Amino acid sequence: MLGGDFFRTTIPALLNSTSNNLYLNFQSDISVSAAGFHLEYTGLDSCPEPQTPSNGIKIGDRYMVGDVVSFHCDQGYSLQGHSHITCMPGPVRRWNYPIPICLAQCGGAMSDFSGVILSPGFPGNYPSSLDCTWTIKLPIGFGVQLQFVNFSTETIHDYLEVRSGSTETSTVIGRLSGPQLPASLFSTTHETSLYFHSDYSQNKQGFHIIYQAYQLQSCPDPRPFRNGFVIGNDFTVGQTISFECFPGYTLIGNSALTCLHGVSRNWNHPLPRCEALCGGNITAMNGTIYSPGYPDEYPNFQDCFWLVRVPPGNGIYINFTVLQTEPIYDFITVWDGPDQSSPQIGQFSGNTALESVYSTSNQILIKFHSDFTTSGFFVLSYHGKFNKCIYIY
Repeated sequence: MLGGDFFRTTIPALLNSTSNNLYLNFQSDISVSAAGFHLEYTGLDSCPEPQTPSNGIKIGDRYMVGDVVSFHCDQGYSLQGHSHITCMPGPVRRWNYPIPICLAQCGGAMSDFSGVILSPGFPGNYPSSLDCTWTIKLPIGFGVQLQFVNFSTETIHDYLEVRSGSTETSTVIGRLSGPQLPASLFSTTHETSLYFHSDYSQNKQGFHIIYQAYQLQSCPDPRPFRNGFVIGNDFTVGQTISFECFPGYTLIGNSALTCLHGVSRNWNHPLPRCEALCGGNITAMNGTIYSPGYPDEYPNFQDCFWLVRVPPGNGIYINFTVLQTEPIYDFITVWDGPDQSSPQIGQFSGNTALESVYSTSNQILIKFHSDFTTSGFFVLSYHGKFNKCIYIY
């Protein structure tokens, strides 16, 4: 509110109202009269309408004295200047601060679950000789997906390097350069860093990246792993586990799996399996041979051959720990040598526990045959043993 008392012969200074209403009261008493006063008034304009900054918004549509206008930048841009300005009184209406601008900065630290990262000057060209680093830090248990909306840099010399982590030794998940729009990148840690370098020439538009946090859920637990075991117990995104089979079983599939990122967690290959196969070549000094499909019953119509070879000078001991086959029609034959022309050690069938048998050769051939009816299973173990010479005097 503007106020004051004016009397005698002193001419008052220029007065400015701060509102659109002005009240004047003239009072005279019963005595001396005078010439009075002569005043002129003129309406004062509002402050000029402030421009909306590029890449930002303006809030407020009243521009009279005392009115406040505020400004906000679009995602990825930083406000340079004051976010609020006030229309000031005076002969000429003006704002108390210049209109701010919105600029894409060289680097920054972010902790929001989503946001935008822009190259400096975007959507214009980035400057020369830049070294900018952005870091995204989220709570533990979250990773970041980076989606590229625009990308254009000088090939090779200007590049964006993305690391899954915040240190120089963190894993590089992308080194991007040139005009091609990259596919989305996934950081598998709660901290992600982006480093942009430009040299002294050929400035381009740069990049516009949208980032979004996602929860680092685990891939399905592969345990229990039948007839084998899992090496590793971290099943989160980016982690690799491996599989091994118990002796006598063969791994079918990939021996190592990696947990993939994405909305739905899964391994990069189907889970492997450990199976007792129908035949094979074996060179270990000792081991176990199972009937096909063990511990399930073996199929019908099987003819399986195992060739067991140990170093020269050794024989091979064989011991049946389980023997349950259809008598006569399903049987195991063992030869003291690498083929069926070698001397036969024996043929075994039924469910009778057997004593150990021994080969004189460092190679044995084992054949299993099953017919079209009753199934069963067997387990035999073997080990190589050095042959001793016998001297006769």
